[in-house]
Amino acid sequence: MPGVIAGAADLDPAAVLTATVTGIAFGYSIAWVVLLCYPVLLTVLTVSARIGHQTRKGLVELIRESYGVRHGAFIAGCMVAVNLAMIVGDLLAVSDALSLIMGVGREFFVAAVGFVVWYVLIVGDFRKTTKILGSMALITLAYVVAAVHVTPSTKDLITGVLLPHTHLTSTYFMAVVAVFGSLLTPDIIVWQASTKKDIQTGVKHAHIKESRAGALIACVISLSAIVASSQMHVLHPASMTTKEAAEALGTFGQLGPLLFSLGIIGSGMIALPILVASLCFSVAEAFKWRSGFSMPTWDARSFYSMISGIVVVSVMVDFFRVNTVRVLYFSQVLAGIVLVPIFVYILLIANNRRVMSTTNTRSQNLWIAGAIAGMVISNLLFLVAH
Repeated sequence: MPGVIAGAADLDPAAVLTATVTGIAFGYSIAWVVLLCYPVLLTVLTVSARIGHQTRKGLVELIRESYGVRHGAFIAGCMVAVNLAMIVGDLLAVSDALSLIMGVGREFFVAAVGFVVWYVLIVGDFRKTTKILGSMALITLAYVVAAVHVTPSTKDLITGVLLPHTHLTSTYFMAVVAVFGSLLTPDIIVWQASTKKDIQTGVKHAHIKESRAGALIACVISLSAIVASSQMHVLHPASMTTKEAAEALGTFGQLGPLLFSLGIIGSGMIALPILVASLCFSVAEAFKWRSGFSMPTWDARSFYSMISGIVVVSVMVDFFRVNTVRVLYFSQVLAGIVLVPIFVYILLIANNRRVMSTTNTRSQNLWIAGAIAGMVISNLLFLVAH
């Protein structure tokens, strides 16, 4: 189940809808990015978990201690920008999903969803809650069935993925950055390091199986969503409605929107507490606030107050009637840009013998360094072609 939760959290509504948008726009020619993301995601999850486990500190806290307050504040600021956009988008996506099921406007659900997220973090038990939601999030495996059903030719699929027809346009490079950002999400990296610091010292290598399962689930479903949506035709994919996005599961007929909605609700309600918590962990670690869900509320009142404030602000955004898919898609583009400095710090800290008892393997360094280079190139091409 921990692996399922990790996969579901990484493949939140933002990742599902980003895969749908890019699949509609570019079809198989964007799928190669997912294949590259798998080994990188597996490596980064494992390394960030090891950092937290060995140092008993969060990632932003380590950045602040090793490189100064400004560096820590910079990363915390980046996390606030990305996570806040994703929190708003995921909150609206879950509300849209409930709207599809119940047949009434999403405004009836936004505040309720926000309250549930707040309750899980402040009062409830996140681990117990995710046992139920993790199973619901697995409904997104329906994308695998849909992908198999709509694929006209296995040969064309393999050729399209392994020998992609790239497009030298700003929208294509934006899609590459967005897919990177959707799978290599900054919030999961911070969450891994910040929560693993509380694991008992005697527990060894528990994070490895969790990371492998989570990375595999996230990448398989993301790839399937791209393939399933490649047969859809939408004039402006990045501005489509959540209801239109549900048509990627049209293979299931009238059951498609229900499966889509349940999968979005399950993955969204796992991801939202993690997004809120990782944002608050980043700020707390940057400014030396006491933080952690094992601490009494009064002892970490700034941390818990910030959680409440973030939830309230996110709920209030619905008054502006923003487009859910558009918010989530561009949040992933921003995430892809922010990943570059985060990966640089991870690479530096994980190989710092003054901080770590064990450093990265050669393959781990190669994958992370390669990811940094790849994302820098993608970001530059996107900016130059724009």
